[in-house]
Amino acid sequence: MTDTNRRIVLANRPKGMVDADTTRLEEGPVPVPGPGEALVRVRYLSIDPTIRGWMNDVDSYLPPIGIGEVIRSAGLGEVVASNSDTLAVGDTVFGLLGWQDYAVPPASGPGAAQLVPPGIDPGTALGLLGTTGLTAWFGLFDVGHIAEGDHVVVSGAAGATGSVVGQIAKIKGAATVVGLAGSPEKCAWLVEQAGFDHAVNYKTDDVAAELRRLVPSGIDLYWDNVGGPLLDICLGQLAMHGRVVLCGAISGYNDTTPPPGPSNYFNLIIKRGRMEGFLVLDYVDRFAEAQMQLAGWALEGRITTVEHFVDGLERAPDALNLLFTGGNLGKVIVKL
Repeated sequence: MTDTNRRIVLANRPKGMVDADTTRLEEGPVPVPGPGEALVRVRYLSIDPTIRGWMNDVDSYLPPIGIGEVIRSAGLGEVVASNSDTLAVGDTVFGLLGWQDYAVPPASGPGAAQLVPPGIDPGTALGLLGTTGLTAWFGLFDVGHIAEGDHVVVSGAAGATGSVVGQIAKIKGAATVVGLAGSPEKCAWLVEQAGFDHAVNYKTDDVAAELRRLVPSGIDLYWDNVGGPLLDICLGQLAMHGRVVLCGAISGYNDTTPPPGPSNYFNLIIKRGRMEGFLVLDYVDRFAEAQMQLAGWALEGRITTVEHFVDGLERAPDALNLLFTGGNLGKVIVKL
């Protein structure tokens, strides 16, 4: 262990995409764990769209990252010193570790370190068994009420969460699962590897026309990762009692002006539909329930995941931008 802790902090509020003025790499002393705490050597960072939202000076389910504060992020690391009764030196843990070499996560509450069982690889720990898989599981079951025979459409389908959403929907007996993605390669992966029935390239295809062709009876469940025009199209094609699960709105995270509201919202009335947002942190006390089932499906070969690794703490800002440029397939992870 060194005496220096490299940290990437928020230098300025971003206007649009994160750039060289947004963050600053600095060095400081390694933090010291207090009573009941542990010092964690960060090994991997989970790169998620919500990080970009935390950079804005807007109150949300967590406070905004302060100027000069370490960029908040989930991560995976190794306990190297401990004053905790539950964490021992050598343990692998998951928690809100931040963009830095060393972290002292909170002893309890959101972001507290959770033990990762031996033998779980980093991609699985941060992806399928981390917030990615958990978001898909609780969003589909508790919010979307996925049912056998549903016609399901997923935006951001080749991303970490969207790809798992579609696969769980198929496991639960969905009649049709259509993924919306932004390149021929991603569309091919969705159908050939992830088991989606169809994939639509939203950059080149007429999405509305393709969905009318592929799901002529209407969309029973739309999983929205992006917001914007795709949300509006799918609202306009809901089936009777259709459900919309609002997971994210990545298409607008870098906008400098508020996005317009969807014009097709009135279809929720006509179709007696329901649109609901959620946060995976609402289900912390049930994480083990979901992780057990997700792990079982993975062991049975029923869920396929892919990771996009980026090497080096200093490249974390570039890794975050991949989520908005479409430069990734699956879960983006920074390896320190």
